[in-house]
Amino acid sequence: MSMGIVEKISLFASIAMPLFNIPLIVKIVKRKSSADISKSWAMGVWGCAILMAPSGFTSTDIVWRCFNIVNLVLFTGVVIAIWRYHKYDGKEKV
Repeated sequence: MSMGIVEKISLFASIAMPLFNIPLIVKIVKRKSSADISKSWAMGVWGCAILMAPSGFTSTDIVWRCFNIVNLVLFTGVVIAIWRYHKYDGKEKV
C-alpha cells in the first residue's frame, strides 16, 4: 500500500517533532544546569510516554510507531540531562 501525501507529511512530522528535544538537551549541557525545568514535569511527560509506548510499538500505523520510538529515545535523553544537571543549579560541581 502506497502512502499518500498526507501520510508522508505526517510521517515526516512524527520524526521531526521529537528532534526539537535535541536543542533542549544541548542547552542544558552547555549551561550545566536544568534548574529552570521542573523535574516533576519531566517525569510526568516521560511517564506518559512510557505508558503510551506499548501502543506505539505494536501499532500498524507507521506514523504512530515512528513517533513513539523517536520521542521515547529523545525524551529519555531530556530526562537524563535534567536529572544530571538539576542538582548543580548553575553552580560548579562540589
